[in-house]
Amino acid sequence: MKKNLITLLFVFTVINMFGQAPATPKTGKTNTINASLSPAEMVTNKAIRPIKKIPLDDTSILIYDYDGSLFSFDLVSESINWTVKATDAPSEMCANKITLLNGVLYVPFINGEIFAIDNQSGDLFWKSRLGNITDQIVLKDQTPIINDGKLFITAQNQNQGSNLYALDIKDGSLAWNYKLDLAQNDIQPLFFNNKIFLPSATNLYSFDAKTGKVLSQKTFEENITGKPITDGENIFIASEKNTLYALSPEKLDILWQFKFDENQNNVKERILYKDKKIFIGAQGSQVSSVYAIDSKAGTQLWKVDFKDDNIEYITEEVNNIWGYTKKKKLFQLDFNGETVFETKLTTLPVSNIEFPADDNLLYYYCDAGLIQFDLTEKDENVYYMRTTLGDNVYTSYLKIIR
Repeated sequence: MKKNLITLLFVFTVINMFGQAPATPKTGKTNTINASLSPAEMVTNKAIRPIKKIPLDDTSILIYDYDGSLFSFDLVSESINWTVKATDAPSEMCANKITLLNGVLYVPFINGEIFAIDNQSGDLFWKSRLGNITDQIVLKDQTPIINDGKLFITAQNQNQGSNLYALDIKDGSLAWNYKLDLAQNDIQPLFFNNKIFLPSATNLYSFDAKTGKVLSQKTFEENITGKPITDGENIFIASEKNTLYALSPEKLDILWQFKFDENQNNVKERILYKDKKIFIGAQGSQVSSVYAIDSKAGTQLWKVDFKDDNIEYITEEVNNIWGYTKKKKLFQLDFNGETVFETKLTTLPVSNIEFPADDNLLYYYCDAGLIQFDLTEKDENVYYMRTTLGDNVYTSYLKIIR
């Protein structure tokens, strides 16, 4: 009895110190404790200080550089405020985005680490790690989705499969996780109506956001690789090829489906909703197009083609669609599909576009650094210059603090 008691005390000590206890993973099931996960999947977290609301440093822009470092850059003094990096990233790569809530930054890194950071000082509130992998990309193309006190994120693991995690935003500890069927899953989840929606291979799941219980599952004939979005009533999602689906959020019944050109595909994150319209950027070998689709009827409202080019990015700003192409074309379309602005850039954007309060300016990141673009003069001003140029740049990310 004494020996068993000592063993139990040792186990509890290990769990309290590291927040984990190795065990065999359970495929296709929701786990709410680390003991149900393998070492490559379990969550370790370290709370450094209590989360609190922080005033915004509204003269700065966050730059998540393509080398994987995150820094705050003061747009007035043109100087770096602070820098944060991952502990042991397997390569120099950003590949993820940032969420800002109540002055706290939630930042995923490719090695599986997630930091909660003070936007003013760069100091950490907590840090978590999904698994113990050091030689593979664990988090890719993820934006932390935060709602109801939880952070939702999808991790990929070549050896163990893919997992959807829900973390407590107070300290980064595991609330629940679900083991998906597909090992390579880099699609960010959608929170809507107290549910989490996430595609994996040919399946689309809806989960109870509080518990991680699977509520519905829809199987398609082809892989679903588009980011799920909502209009506040229904769910919209694009397939790997050329189909956009509208689904009911309760049972995931197909309400309508829209086919764009047969030789176009690869919508991924180039999908957004505004004013009863769905906008998608579909890539193609010869023609890439921006579509506007009626969200209720599923009918095409208009289409703008870019021949011998590919749309890399689209966003919405003040009822206009902005974007850029692989051949450095920056464009602005109104909600009727008319071209408002178009120019050929000398630098190739590798990030999202951020719009400051000044209507005549925008920011993007290129291999050389931060570009401030004057829309009136069509002038590219290098606002922050990197000391080196990177090879094979994947993505960077910008966020004006406001």
